[in-house]
Amino acid sequence: MAPEIPPYWTLCASSFNWTPEITAARRTAQDIVTGIADSVTKTIELEPGLLWRSFPAPQDVEVDELRDSLAAKGGRVSIVGASLDDFTSPTARRSLQERLDFLVPQLHAAQRVGADGIRLPIGQAGKELLTLLQPLLHELDLVLYEEIQGQQTPWNPAVAPALDAIAGLGDDHVRVLVDISMLMPALPVTYLEELRRGGISPELLGRLENDWRDPATLDAAVALLRAGKVPPDIHTLFMNLLIRFGRSDPADLQGILPLVGAFHLKFWDLDDDGHRVSQPLSDLGSLLSRDGFTGTLTSEWGGHEWLLDDPTEMTRRHLALAGSALAGTAQAGRAVV
Repeated sequence: MAPEIPPYWTLCASSFNWTPEITAARRTAQDIVTGIADSVTKTIELEPGLLWRSFPAPQDVEVDELRDSLAAKGGRVSIVGASLDDFTSPTARRSLQERLDFLVPQLHAAQRVGADGIRLPIGQAGKELLTLLQPLLHELDLVLYEEIQGQQTPWNPAVAPALDAIAGLGDDHVRVLVDISMLMPALPVTYLEELRRGGISPELLGRLENDWRDPATLDAAVALLRAGKVPPDIHTLFMNLLIRFGRSDPADLQGILPLVGAFHLKFWDLDDDGHRVSQPLSDLGSLLSRDGFTGTLTSEWGGHEWLLDDPTEMTRRHLALAGSALAGTAQAGRAVV
């Protein structure tokens, strides 16, 4: 028999993968998300800003319709992506109470739709707001996940205090979500091709292709940006190098694993040349099997920024790849233990 992932790990898919279809609006967002449960996977992470017109204060009727349509297909929600708009204008920051009031309707909607938790970027809430949210999280039985991703690292000055705050709370209702975009051994093949077509020099392309994890490579990319030599047509795409694509090692996560309750299995394309897609998954399976992790592992496709592939087919294939890679190393890890 082929190895399987442990029963206390849950493979999911994010509705974010279907962003191009949702924004095209040829079908309703609800129909698209319900279709995920019907044909891809039963457990779904929601991006409500794409789904509910009344977001960030979702109306009960919208929430109930989605919950019921998913339930009819045997589907359920894992995590809801929350939003915390800290400013009411370019210069006016919300007070602590206003920030709490902004989030509370989203927590109620997450509980109403049947989710296990909500998600925010790492450190955005801050310790004061987390402390105020704790009673409501317990009342609604929700977990608030703070996400670390891309170029962020556990020791980054903007990240470490947030991790310390979560650890200091010692509360299972406040956890960390890790996006494995942190763990990229190499850049996506299709992304490199987009840069090539966009006019990036062969010299920098060679470094990006062969020496992604060398700090000097990122320095060269930053230097090109600062010199104003990135072609305007690919400027936004180029910024992924500085923000969304990480260079961490799986071992860098070891110290924070006790705080982690969920993962985003970020992928950009499915070209596994040099195991650039499967290696982070295999490394993660080995790491988690030794740590006793329980939680969700969610397929999240970021490559629709430059690819026109079918999100349903891409997600199905990625989930199959992820399940195989995670299961193989998880089984090996348990055998070693």
